[in-house]
Amino acid sequence: MKNISLTFLFILGLYSCESTQMVSVEDWGYLPDGQQVQLYTLKNQTGMQVKISNYGGIITHMTSPDRHGAFADVVLGYDNLAGYLKSSPYFGAVVGRFANRIKEGKFTLNDSTYTLAVNNAPNHLHGGLKGLDKALWKTEIVSTNVPSIKLHYVSPDGEEGYPGKLNLYVTYTLNHQNQLKIDYYAETDQTTHINLSNHTYFNLNLANGNILQHELTLHSDSILAVDKTLIPKGSMSVTNTPFDFKAPKKIGERIKDTSHEQIVFGGGYDHCYIIKPQKSELKSVGSVIERFSGRKMEVLTTEPAVQLYTGNFLDGSIIGKGRKKYDKNMGFCLETQHYPDSPNQPIFPSTLLIPGKPYSSTTIYSFKAI
Repeated sequence: MKNISLTFLFILGLYSCESTQMVSVEDWGYLPDGQQVQLYTLKNQTGMQVKISNYGGIITHMTSPDRHGAFADVVLGYDNLAGYLKSSPYFGAVVGRFANRIKEGKFTLNDSTYTLAVNNAPNHLHGGLKGLDKALWKTEIVSTNVPSIKLHYVSPDGEEGYPGKLNLYVTYTLNHQNQLKIDYYAETDQTTHINLSNHTYFNLNLANGNILQHELTLHSDSILAVDKTLIPKGSMSVTNTPFDFKAPKKIGERIKDTSHEQIVFGGGYDHCYIIKPQKSELKSVGSVIERFSGRKMEVLTTEPAVQLYTGNFLDGSIIGKGRKKYDKNMGFCLETQHYPDSPNQPIFPSTLLIPGKPYSSTTIYSFKAI
């Protein structure tokens, strides 16, 4: 009996050790004010890894297997914290309080006008000068068997001009089916607006260059057409336009079709696709396939829209991981969210957050080889 007990404890210890290794943490540097930053690694049973910093909730690395089972990093970013602190176009970060743009950095709520930073002239973008992408989040390990961490940040009333004190939570879970699940939760002490998203730049085969040969499918019949400052001015059917991805099409097929005004305004694709049904239920947004590697990524969300962005403002000035130069169209983003400028456009689905009625949202990035 004693030998059996010892054997059982030994096996249990091995399992516990292996399980614990599915979530690990390391010190990753310091912020200018001296605060310590950590980097968490989630690893599942297939060998997929996701690395997340508690600075900005940034996804710094994400590996995915190709058709031969070889893992490679499929997201843009930097090798170290210093790169993100110096200059980052929101690589991998949680963005908010309000993802995307708010016209002229202003909105009116309960007869009060709120003025936000104009950090993307003439508009407000992704929460302002110091949005959630630059916050240091408190982080705890939720689970090691199915690796998961929870980030928590308290945004004080008036931060970046927004009303209300917010309690914000973002949970990252990497399951054993190669799915990264992101759960958002927020509650407020006074009525405000909220629109959270993740701004990861994907490239399913970075070794092969840009993303123009990636095949994109989006389950959407319409986009929000924008003015030259990228503020929505109404919905537009994608049929017979460069924006039609209802059937698989290479991202680069019509990305330079400057005969279409919307391509000119966006410098390519930088547009919000309307996803139906609009109910807060998990649904597929679409998928991306990179044929050479055989990698496929599907996106599911409870949100009513997704912003397709094709790295139009990357210009080669950023040197990223492995000393790789990030030129235009080196990555694409599928940012699940509510509509841009919703606080100023009451016909859009509401982004109001009311005391006693928490905000919650889920997005899943699912990977497989074909």
